[in-house]
Amino acid sequence: MLRFAPTAAFALCLISGMVEARVARLRIDRREVLLEGRPFGLAGPYEKLSGRVDFALDPELAANGMVVDLPLAPRNENGEVEFHADFYLLKPIDPARGNGVLFYEAGNRGTKRILPIFQSSSPSQDPQTAAEIGNGNLMVQGFSLLWMGWQWDVPEGRMRMEMPVATQGGAPIRGLVRGNFIGERGTTASLADRGHRAYPVLDPESTEHQMTVRRGPFDSPETIARERFRFVDASTVALDSAFEPGLIYDVVYQSENPRVVGTGLAGTRDLVSFFKHERGEENPLPGLRWAIGWGISQTGRFLRHFVYQGFNADESGRKVFDGVIDQVGGAGRGSFNHRFGQASRDALQHFNILYPVDMFPFTDTLEVDPETGVEDGLLRRAEESGTVPRFFHILTNSEYFNRAGSLTTTDPAGVRDAAIPETSRVYFIAGAPHIVGRFPPAPNPDAAFVGRAPMNPLQYDAVVRALFRAMVLWVEGGVPPPQSAYPRIAEGTLAPPGGASWPAIPGFEIPREPQTPHRLDFGPDWERGIVAYEPPRVGKAFVVLVPAVDEDGNDRAGIRLPEIEVPLATHTGWSYRDPSIGAPDRLASEIGSYLPFPRTREDRERASDPRKSVEERYQSEMAYVGSITDSALRLVNKRYLLVEDLPEIVSRARAHYHWAMRAE
Repeated sequence: MLRFAPTAAFALCLISGMVEARVARLRIDRREVLLEGRPFGLAGPYEKLSGRVDFALDPELAANGMVVDLPLAPRNENGEVEFHADFYLLKPIDPARGNGVLFYEAGNRGTKRILPIFQSSSPSQDPQTAAEIGNGNLMVQGFSLLWMGWQWDVPEGRMRMEMPVATQGGAPIRGLVRGNFIGERGTTASLADRGHRAYPVLDPESTEHQMTVRRGPFDSPETIARERFRFVDASTVALDSAFEPGLIYDVVYQSENPRVVGTGLAGTRDLVSFFKHERGEENPLPGLRWAIGWGISQTGRFLRHFVYQGFNADESGRKVFDGVIDQVGGAGRGSFNHRFGQASRDALQHFNILYPVDMFPFTDTLEVDPETGVEDGLLRRAEESGTVPRFFHILTNSEYFNRAGSLTTTDPAGVRDAAIPETSRVYFIAGAPHIVGRFPPAPNPDAAFVGRAPMNPLQYDAVVRALFRAMVLWVEGGVPPPQSAYPRIAEGTLAPPGGASWPAIPGFEIPREPQTPHRLDFGPDWERGIVAYEPPRVGKAFVVLVPAVDEDGNDRAGIRLPEIEVPLATHTGWSYRDPSIGAPDRLASEIGSYLPFPRTREDRERASDPRKSVEERYQSEMAYVGSITDSALRLVNKRYLLVEDLPEIVSRARAHYHWAMRAE
């Protein structure tokens, strides 16, 4: 592999005033040619640039007015707030051979997933080998691929942003922080989420810190006596007896030195704008014309938040992202721009309880909250600034049960379908899970999220690849993408759980209480991003609906993949928690269930299963594979699949058939 040692020549300094996007300096610490200069089609060889990007924000600019606590951060001699982040770029060595499109991934908790999903590579946070680069599909087309750290609290070894700290005239700002976790066996627990850094406990011996426990998210909490818990260190709490599996614990404590977490949004805006708009020698990607942003789960919500708060207009009012793909973000946004915000926290039925995630508004178009009378929409600020991006929302079955997905397309009361603007599309992948299980189907290996059934192994990366190609054509040439495909109230394919037509599958009932957002009150200063009530006060619930299913329990609406159209099992995006981890009536994170059909008629009758057996459905493997192929070709014609993905889809279905028909 050819390598270039970092030198001062690779630190691209941008003189203040020359560049309107407030990238102050791009420090290229490492520059390497990929795979010893192997060409990727007409785009030629690619190179990797990694290092640090320095930012400087003027708190007095209106474009930065949404960044909570920015005026309270230290300023340089120019009155600007400085901070920096890791960046990572893969680009053609000769930028003129690229296709003019920047593909930016808002990395989920500091990771990189473009190459595994779009180039079928093996996972790597620093791809070096051919296996870690994958089939080169995006590179052959000439895309430039960009990542940036946008969180301060991610685990070590991931991309991060070093954010400024807000102070009160130089004195530390103190405030409430809440650690929330579900009880597991043991006597200690982290105050942070999933291995992240926690805001440290201030004065661990103080009697002000509180711990409570409850069974359900809206049950009255029981206060645990202060002498029964202690802090092992600044981010770990211990109970004098073991935590009870499945119960919900909250630790509310005092901390100080809040990061200005909204700089993650502003930094994303400014780095993408710099690459897209700066035409000087400082930009290693001259000639870019378009930028597409993509986020999965947490970062799908991050991009929804980004657009909602007006960050798709840069400091000069120019459009940042031409297209945005929110993959499995559900109806939420997140803790991305408030004091003591914990960006990693989500909001599930029985995990990360009562964080500011599923907050009105939910739809792209303007809707009125009937309880408050407030009218708002995700695209309101982008419409006001003329920077509305082409927007894809991709949902799976999991988002309807554990991420309030129906609110993306209905009014807050769940009475009618909301309008979808011409600039947006909503795509529901029927029967798919948020977290895809392995094949052959098996329980979740994560002990904290063991489901009662094997995990759903339904793969849908091929749909994401097809929709990405449709987005590129829409952005570049105005070619309309496939029509939205999602459950609708008016068509009877979106309904309350009791009206979803779930079949009487032995041992499995549809969840009657999916994760349901409530109106949350964080205190009188919440509009300024300051939390006074922790946990928040809980108001009236919004109304969530779920997809209606066919006689097999598979979703009727949306993009029905061949393994849903020609099924061997019932595929869901929900799974109940296994009794071994407590709360068995609650949902197990965002994993799905795989409920196989009986193999023979005799098996079906013995189990009193209403679903036809595999043997009764398909005369032979050849008949099954033929039907799978026909189904896949129909999806290709509708542009929900790419023809180059057909061999893998058919091969996977054949392996599935062999497994389903195996002798016990």
